[in-house]
Amino acid sequence: MPLAPVSDGDGVPQAVLAALGIRDAVLLIHERPTLDPEARLVAALAGRELLLVLDNCEHLVSATAELADHLLAACPDLRVLVTGREALGITGESILPVAPLRLPPTETDEPLGYPSVRLFADRAAAVRPGFAVDAGNAGHVVRICRALDGLPLAIELAAARLRTLSVADVAARLDDRFRLLTRGSRTALPRHQTLHAVVAWSWDLLDEDEQVMARRLSTFVAGARPEVAERVCGLPEEVLFSLAEKSLVEFADGRFRMLETIRAFCAERLEESGEAATTRDAHARYYLDLLRTADPLLRTGAQMEWLARLDEESGDLDAAVRWATESGQFELGVRLLAHSACYWWMRGHRTASANLAAALLAALGERRLPGLEEEYGMCVLVMAWAGGMDEPLRTRLAEVRRLLPIDYVPVRVEFMMMLLSMFTGPPTDFGEMQQFYMDAVSGLSPWKQALAYCGHAFVLQVLGRIDEALDRFEQSLAGFRAIGERWGMVLVLSGLGALRQKQGDYRAALALADEVLALARELGSATETAEGLCRRGDARSFLSGVQDARADYAEAAELSRRNGSMETLAWALLGLGLVEMERGDLDAARALLVEAREVCPGNWYSTEETRARIDAALAEIGNPIGGPLTGPVSER
Repeated sequence: MPLAPVSDGDGVPQAVLAALGIRDAVLLIHERPTLDPEARLVAALAGRELLLVLDNCEHLVSATAELADHLLAACPDLRVLVTGREALGITGESILPVAPLRLPPTETDEPLGYPSVRLFADRAAAVRPGFAVDAGNAGHVVRICRALDGLPLAIELAAARLRTLSVADVAARLDDRFRLLTRGSRTALPRHQTLHAVVAWSWDLLDEDEQVMARRLSTFVAGARPEVAERVCGLPEEVLFSLAEKSLVEFADGRFRMLETIRAFCAERLEESGEAATTRDAHARYYLDLLRTADPLLRTGAQMEWLARLDEESGDLDAAVRWATESGQFELGVRLLAHSACYWWMRGHRTASANLAAALLAALGERRLPGLEEEYGMCVLVMAWAGGMDEPLRTRLAEVRRLLPIDYVPVRVEFMMMLLSMFTGPPTDFGEMQQFYMDAVSGLSPWKQALAYCGHAFVLQVLGRIDEALDRFEQSLAGFRAIGERWGMVLVLSGLGALRQKQGDYRAALALADEVLALARELGSATETAEGLCRRGDARSFLSGVQDARADYAEAAELSRRNGSMETLAWALLGLGLVEMERGDLDAARALLVEAREVCPGNWYSTEETRARIDAALAEIGNPIGGPLTGPVSER
């Protein structure tokens, strides 16, 4: 029995009677009163084994619950199946959530293996005979189905647009999905004729507090934990639980999330309410508080826990930075960026975070924020790590070096201590730098102290004082081990591996590279994993030949392309070029080495050696005789 057309709860029993064909009224006979509709239903259904289906009752929940409860109590052989967005809440009820159609991943070789794609293909063929999902349009079809959350009606509406639009046009216009998806079947209920009407039907059933919570919750990109939603949205958790009961949000993995279609609708309501700016400000400030808590803990034994916590919030961290930039809240923006940097670096989010920093710095222009020199400096470094180095960025890096000289120890943005010399380089006076490390170590926090020992080890290595460098590396490694900081251990083990490689102790370098890879994979750090693969490839090149290292370089190149780590990509391409040189395919080698030189960041202190190795390999290819590979070319 479809209850969608019934507008009054009192009409539910009568509508069920009509659906069962029990239409004649019972007249007064011998002064006996007419039976009420519920009693007539009991009389008709008692003793019968029957399944009664009540469809679309979300706007009549109370009346449907009362009727179902009464009939089930009076008719033991009766079963009732109810569909709607909200449970009835009666004794004995079993709830079976109906999920959207299963969605394909972004890239798949078998899109028709997923019911959402099959539905689109079926409905599209109905309006455009001969339509089929193929290699040319599969990407667009997958994007449509994913953007529409696998909602069957939304997919049908999208397929119907193929009467006048191409698949690519439909996919491109889904940012304005409510305007696009407006032409459903004329014979369908009004709320099924447009996507907007579908969602509006559920929206109109919410009370005022539920509507406020729903529209404010749309600020979250990836949903929210209940305590976070309560703080940002300004309403108690119970309102959120009510939205979940009404299927406007779903609860999974400790978070309340909206389907993207519902979120888009609620975002429109948020803009209309005039609350958008205040809600987004509350959202951004919550994430700044979260980062201030999480950032120092990323460099402790609680590292794995807090990396996972920030993984949950990654999309919202980015959204908070974008909003601060767009709204001109530059102080908030640079603080968000600065305190995100350690997380982004450890997780290898290089390109995305660099783009956020570039947009913020472009909006900031020539303005400076007094008292936020560290935060500003970190924003510049985040922008720099994408690999591009134009004149404006060089100017900003030089400014950072003036603002934060070599003897400056960061106070608020601790992770800057690691990055600063990587991009701007140490001073030309290595003795001055060595004295700094000797003087600065006492009084530093354990993490800064371990990092200072590591930095001093690199300086001593440059000065040729290898035994002292090894001692400092060991002190640094012991410090990072004591606080349980895996990323720091990776840094030191990589430095030790590079030193052993230069000494010609390739077996030790290989063993250290394996340690680096184990820790990097435990961390889930793609960049450090790629670097460890390159180190292992370099060691294997000397132990068993570059062909044996090919798989390591290839995997490192793939990981580096994926996360935008240009310095490691250049290293991996260099390794692959050396492989082709050994095979004798100089054209393939030259192409790889030229690409390596193109992607290798310029004017970075930390990439000078990689660029030198690339140039040496290219020079060797230029030798008409070819010539054997030499040790220095294959060392880092």
